[in-house]
Amino acid sequence: MSNIIGREKELKILENVKLSDKSQFVAVYGRRRVGKTFLIREAFQQDFTFYLTGVANINLQQNLSNFHRALQKFYPNQSAPMPENWFIAFAQLEDLLSKSSKKKKVVFLDELPWLDTAQSGFLPALDYFWNSFASARNDVILIVCGSAASWMINTLIHNKGGLHNRVTQRIRLEPFTLKECETFFKSRGGVFNRYQLIQLYMVMGGVPFYLDHVDIGMSASQNINRLCFQRDGLLTEEFTDLYTSLFNKAEKHLSVIETLSTKAKGLTRSEIINNTGLPNAGSTTRILSELEESGFIRKYTSFGKKEKYSLYQLSDFYSLFYIKFIRGNLALNENEWMNGLNTPQQRAWSGYAFEQVCFAHLPEIKHALGISGVQTNCSSWINMDKGRKHQIDLIIDRKDDVINVCEMKFSMNPFTIDKKYSEELLSKVDTFRTATHTNKSIFLTMITTYGMIRNVYSNSIVQNSLTMDDLFV
Repeated sequence: MSNIIGREKELKILENVKLSDKSQFVAVYGRRRVGKTFLIREAFQQDFTFYLTGVANINLQQNLSNFHRALQKFYPNQSAPMPENWFIAFAQLEDLLSKSSKKKKVVFLDELPWLDTAQSGFLPALDYFWNSFASARNDVILIVCGSAASWMINTLIHNKGGLHNRVTQRIRLEPFTLKECETFFKSRGGVFNRYQLIQLYMVMGGVPFYLDHVDIGMSASQNINRLCFQRDGLLTEEFTDLYTSLFNKAEKHLSVIETLSTKAKGLTRSEIINNTGLPNAGSTTRILSELEESGFIRKYTSFGKKEKYSLYQLSDFYSLFYIKFIRGNLALNENEWMNGLNTPQQRAWSGYAFEQVCFAHLPEIKHALGISGVQTNCSSWINMDKGRKHQIDLIIDRKDDVINVCEMKFSMNPFTIDKKYSEELLSKVDTFRTATHTNKSIFLTMITTYGMIRNVYSNSIVQNSLTMDDLFV
């Protein structure tokens, strides 16, 4: 398992599964390209008793043919006819597992949602396999994996039939954190500093497959230019494939993504419906849930607002970058990013993307503030006072009678608070206190790349100053 970067929590779960004295049913899910298959292969050193991968857009007979080929590969000395349906296929698997001399029979069904084609009877057959055979033994480890997180959760984990509550372990595999990205590149001999690592993260997030294509001999800007703007770059046409491979009728999901990309701070469900033309029905709720479960959007509630006023915000780094920059590069200007360095457009995007990096690292921020063990509620806040808009992007409401009002600034140098910005911050804090009627202590917290220049303004109003290094713990 020396090839695995990070994933300590997931590896511990899988190690406990191996040591269990009962059969285990493990469900692994997460967005496309996040490394689910790699994790399972490495954790089990590819020592599978049976392994089958689902393929997109094929029919029942083709899936059964692939199943039959996999049986022949793992059991070349055993003969089994081509199965006519999934019940017969799993019966053949049961027979061969019963004959296996392995102490643990590890069955890995990858891309499970693609095996469950329409009217195929796959799910009832899987149900029967687990309930009548595997769960009655103490030596079967059934691992199922899928990128379609909504299918994995709604159809499998929350199954209302025979598979209800049958999954014994669930692993939602998240993209790498900044710390894991740093470890990943060091393992490859990369020498990126943390500012450049954040630049890469703001474009492609912590998706291992994308990061694996970064050339460690180039700067972050050169890599962004090569992968996103040069002909045949990995990320020039990834966007549509990303969604169509995960969702049926992905056009509706894409319409939500497009709409959210126009409003940085997010939209309510009603506003999404008004802007997309989607119906005010359960189908729209399901689409939003699927996008949220797959890690493309996040749902949050503004400070002091009720749940029904929750906002949905585009949180997938690559999707945001693609819509903002790549799709508009119609002439395929291969030096688009390098030519635009430090332009107002890039600076505006960097500020927003850095906020998203901070949102993705709230546990690290809490650790840096020394409040990891304190119960908190994280939100944002928007207020219109006498026609003037006041906005706080991150509020950490703490159980210990303190509220951290966080300002996030991305810059190439230490950040300076001048008189004008100082007055703006004081006005924002005062308006927040008055509008929310809070009696808690308010700590103004600055999160910047290289820290702040200490001066009379910062010394008098800032209680906490964090840097990008605090995001790498």
